[in-house]
Amino acid sequence: MSTSTTDLRIDIDRLQQRLADLAAIGAIEGTEGCARLALTDEDKAGRDLVVTWMEDLGLQITVDGIGNVTGVMAGQIDGPPVMCGSHIDTVRTGGRYDGNLGVLAGLEVIETLMTAGVTPRRSVAVAYFTDEEGARFAPDMLGSLVYVGGMALEEALEIKAIDGAVLGEELERIGYAGSAPVPGLVPHAFVELHVEQGPVLEAEGITVGAVDGVQGISWQEVTVTGQSNHAGTTPMHLRKDPGFVAAACANFVRGLALELGHPQVATVGRVEFRPNLVNVVPASATFTVDLRNTDEAVLQDAEARFSSFLAETAAAEDCTVETKTLARFEPVIFDESMIELVQDVAVELGHSVKRMPSGAGHDAQMLARVCPTSMIFTPSKDGISHNPAEYTSPSDLEAGANVMLQTMLRLASK
Repeated sequence: MSTSTTDLRIDIDRLQQRLADLAAIGAIEGTEGCARLALTDEDKAGRDLVVTWMEDLGLQITVDGIGNVTGVMAGQIDGPPVMCGSHIDTVRTGGRYDGNLGVLAGLEVIETLMTAGVTPRRSVAVAYFTDEEGARFAPDMLGSLVYVGGMALEEALEIKAIDGAVLGEELERIGYAGSAPVPGLVPHAFVELHVEQGPVLEAEGITVGAVDGVQGISWQEVTVTGQSNHAGTTPMHLRKDPGFVAAACANFVRGLALELGHPQVATVGRVEFRPNLVNVVPASATFTVDLRNTDEAVLQDAEARFSSFLAETAAAEDCTVETKTLARFEPVIFDESMIELVQDVAVELGHSVKRMPSGAGHDAQMLARVCPTSMIFTPSKDGISHNPAEYTSPSDLEAGANVMLQTMLRLASK
């Protein structure tokens, strides 16, 4: 590459302004966070804003059948683009960086090239994928899963949200039921910039994470049914208490994660009792179990041990059990040459770098099924994410975006 190309750097002020402008849509009052659940009115407004920025840059924009949006800057030759991207939907109590950084930094990379008058050999693209969070429609990474052919479009369009809405109908309602086919165009390579969402980089004083893979994820919804009864008059030995089963399961998976050791994690994140009254033994308890590990065999062992404990505990309490798989993804290992490229670029730009796995799921793990893929992490203050207090310093944002810029330039020059 020419000296002028290797010296290119993004405009951090422009990137931060876009982050702030997008965060203003669905802003959570009194915080710097935002709430844009997938395919809500807030998500539509965020999508419209990003599409406007794509149009301002003169990108070729496509919207596919699941609502994924891609903007392409043409290169010198025909062929698949070097793609970057992430998502702009959030959880209900989201921050301004999760997902958004990867999309808006992609726009910034393209604008930096255009401003410098640089046309890469290969086309460069930025995409945002529908419902990455899975907070409204399960599973998470839904848009990218459909993009790579991991789920049929027809099946995805029939998914019901936690509020009862149907995905296909919501896409139509907000105007993002596109005509581009899925599975989508296979990129030459895919790069995703993302905040770490964990404490490791900050704790070790490291600027860039070269992500080598993503933990396997197992999401289950469990419904335990017992017998609703008076909390004061029903002796303990005569109860059929689903609340007790739910509590025992939460305690069990915590102990299981500690027993199996790092990187195993386990979470009971949502619990609903019915009728949910202070003086009534519940009739039913519905709760979720989130198990994750980088080792598929260990993850399967954790699933099996939880399943056995659940069955035994419910039977002892004379309760019945129903389980539903919400999401199940095996661990993903990224392309070795892509990991090394991120490491090399980070070092050449003068940044400390750590090779590390991702504990959270990302669109990149889906793209890794079809093309060489890598991820770049920037530090998260106090490891906080999925929280309005989520924060990454401007200098770290700038470092991560410049690593993505130079990584994409090298990929696009071949």
